[in-house]
Amino acid sequence: MALQIQTLTIPPKKYFLCFSRFLSQFLSRDPYDPPFSPSSKPPKLKKTNKKDPSHAKDPTLNRPLKSDLPFDFRYSYSETNPSVEPIGFREPPRFSPFGPGRLDRRWTGTSAPAQQQVDPESVAQARSRVLGDPLTEEEVAELVENYRHSDCASQINLGKGGVTHNMLDDIHNHWKRAEAVRIKCLGVPTLDMDNVCFHLEDKSGGKVIYQHLNILLLYRGRNYDPNNRPVIPLMLWKPYAPIYPKLVKNVADGLTFEETKEMRNRGLNSPPLMKLTRNGVYMNVVARVREALETEEVVRLDCTHVGTSDCKKIGLKLKDLVPCVPILFNNEQIILWRAKREQEQESNLLKEDTSAKMLG
Repeated sequence: MALQIQTLTIPPKKYFLCFSRFLSQFLSRDPYDPPFSPSSKPPKLKKTNKKDPSHAKDPTLNRPLKSDLPFDFRYSYSETNPSVEPIGFREPPRFSPFGPGRLDRRWTGTSAPAQQQVDPESVAQARSRVLGDPLTEEEVAELVENYRHSDCASQINLGKGGVTHNMLDDIHNHWKRAEAVRIKCLGVPTLDMDNVCFHLEDKSGGKVIYQHLNILLLYRGRNYDPNNRPVIPLMLWKPYAPIYPKLVKNVADGLTFEETKEMRNRGLNSPPLMKLTRNGVYMNVVARVREALETEEVVRLDCTHVGTSDCKKIGLKLKDLVPCVPILFNNEQIILWRAKREQEQESNLLKEDTSAKMLG
């Protein structure tokens, strides 16, 4: 039986309808669509001159910014010691974090010193004029009630960088709309809250009117004028920390190598005095370490998950505040030695004198 093959044919009328439907679906309505554009090239846009001739004629725009603030500009004011000189830099000192040519002060690698000598009396008088008369107890209570709560809109978080330079600009921005600003302190700076309060008042010109643990209220003053706020040039990036001398010596002062090794082993094998958390509140650490060193020669602090950098900062602060001698940083453990006391040193000197007299 022969197979019958039928061919499929489309009438001309239906063929025209299919083709018109295809064009209606894919033809763009945009006259400048490249596949179906009637013109080969889109219209050219007129070039606008971005340079404003009035700006080019103004010579003051190219001048570096001048600030009359009476202190040296640093990245951090509360966490650096100007008396300690670095032994090296991780980046050339000519790279100013304020940007090239944006500030009339020269960057030294650690600070931008003030160009003119400062008169402390005139600075104190200007600050007292802004603060005005002291607040009464009722005014302080009202401000504390308005700004001490955690849902306060005018709040600044102070972290491990401490009182930084750009934080001063944030404080003055809050003072535009609020009489006081709430500052929440966390991390290494909480070891010495008095130092934080001093630099906040000294660098901003305000007054700390309230402190509860790590919460501060910084008051702007009765006669504060937001339109006459000081000029604070911002740092465009965080400068690299310079290289300082080693904090922990191979042999502690007053000990031999064997005695130093024995003290370190005793500290590692002793139970930890405290366990510190990351970005915690360390206000009671100094008192606890000072009290423990009255009876113990070596103290260990467990700083697991705190970070190596923060461990060294904690040890450096405890060295000055307790005082004590950090003899080891190992696996986020801090070993502190109380050093030889004055009475022990005096007794040793007396023994040496008596033995010398007997031999003589």
